[in-house]
Amino acid sequence: MLLAAGLRGVEKGYVLGPQAEDNVWDLTPEERRAMGYRELPSSLDSALRAMEASELVAEALGEHVFDFFLRNKRTEWANYRSHVTPYELRTYLSL
Repeated sequence: MLLAAGLRGVEKGYVLGPQAEDNVWDLTPEERRAMGYRELPSSLDSALRAMEASELVAEALGEHVFDFFLRNKRTEWANYRSHVTPYELRTYLSL
C-alpha cells in the first residue's frame, strides 16, 4: 500500500505538506487538526469503512484480495465485539 500510495502521489504530482517539527502525538487533537493532520481511524470498524471507500486500495490489491480481506476483517471485528473484555468485567461486573 505504501508503494501504491507513493506512486499515486508521484503520478498525480501531489504536494507534501510541511515536515512536522514536533512529535504530533504530544499535540491535542485540536492542535493536530489546526496543523492539517487528519485523525487516523480509531477502531478496526472505522478503518475498514475508510478502506472500503478507497479506490486506491481496491486497485492496488485487486478486487479478489480486496473483497477477501474486507470479509475476513469484518468477521474479526464481529468476533471481537461479541466478547466481554477484562476491562468491562472489572468496571461493570461489580455493579
